[in-house]
Amino acid sequence: MFNKGSLFKTLVIILLELFLLVILCVIVRIYKSLIYFSFSYDSGKTKRHMAKMNLNTGYLALILYIITAAGCNTAQSDPLFSSVSPKSTNSVTKLDKKIADTASYKKRMIKMANGDSSGKWVFKNEFPNEGAILPYKRIIAYYGNLYSTRMGILGELPKKEMFSRLKKELDVWQKADPETPTVPALHYIVTTAQDSPGSAGLYRLRMPSSEIDKVMAMAEEINAIVFLDVQVGLSTLRDEIPVLEKYLKNPRVHLGIDPEFSMKGGQKPGSVIGSFDAEDVNYASSYLASLVNKYNLPPKVLILHRFTKGMLKGTKEISASPAVQIVVDMDGWGAPERKINTYKQFVHAEPVQFTGFKLFYKNDLKEPPHRMLTPEQLLSLKPIPMYIQYQ
Repeated sequence: MFNKGSLFKTLVIILLELFLLVILCVIVRIYKSLIYFSFSYDSGKTKRHMAKMNLNTGYLALILYIITAAGCNTAQSDPLFSSVSPKSTNSVTKLDKKIADTASYKKRMIKMANGDSSGKWVFKNEFPNEGAILPYKRIIAYYGNLYSTRMGILGELPKKEMFSRLKKELDVWQKADPETPTVPALHYIVTTAQDSPGSAGLYRLRMPSSEIDKVMAMAEEINAIVFLDVQVGLSTLRDEIPVLEKYLKNPRVHLGIDPEFSMKGGQKPGSVIGSFDAEDVNYASSYLASLVNKYNLPPKVLILHRFTKGMLKGTKEISASPAVQIVVDMDGWGAPERKINTYKQFVHAEPVQFTGFKLFYKNDLKEPPHRMLTPEQLLSLKPIPMYIQYQ
């Protein structure tokens, strides 16, 4: 998407060029008239002056074009976000460069493993492209949908109050782990599973661009990244992800896919817990990688929700890519010990790349001891979650 400031600069330069060209044409016409009357007695001399004037006019027009083109280039080069590439998203140059400081990346990955002795989280010397968010920063996300006050904190609270609360969570996490900067995120459910089949018979509803644009505008206000989350229902990732390219090609935007609502057996969403397999995940990852290469972007982050073993099948076959960072997010609710046990069983036990942890402001309080896990408790996990989601 174009930056509004850049688009305004471009329009101003174009209008200025048109104005200068009009002035130039008027001057040339007046000058030609003077030449005609001054040398009307000598037609040969008049023609020579006319030709010279036309040549000079051409040179001036060329200079104006070069200046305008350079100005437009500058106007469109403003970065959308401090951690993203400032290059235009229309670029077709591939970004294949791996990170330069591999030692720093390895050190952070070993720190993330947090002394795990199981042998499952040994660093594999796999490095991302330049511009990767993880493990350099921790993402703190607010999850939900603007149409509903029940699907998450994003949509439940008015914007100003939601921003204030998210800022407090960022500060708490920054204090708990000063060595890892925090990044705010809005995790928006862009395709929601439905109780009814709808006109397409797929039990899913795609959000209109007007709603997505609201989330994009919110994110810009607080310099946050955006996750577009897909609940496919009876549809497929191959049908749902490509329609989001308009947004996914933006360096600010990343992807989440929710296997809970992937009904491969044709059931109604919510009647059973759905699933994705390695083929589904690899499709999503490869699609994001293709956008990274096509538009010269920094690595994308792909979030996979999980709270049962059956939700995510064939994790050993999930392919790594320097263009995509994959996070398995434990998003079950309940008492602290139950949540930690779920994390150990289904996230720690089947490593992919990075881990995440969801905290529920309401549902986590339903069971004794009626409290949420603290950042300090989550920082003691093995591995340490690099993505924290609040619902």
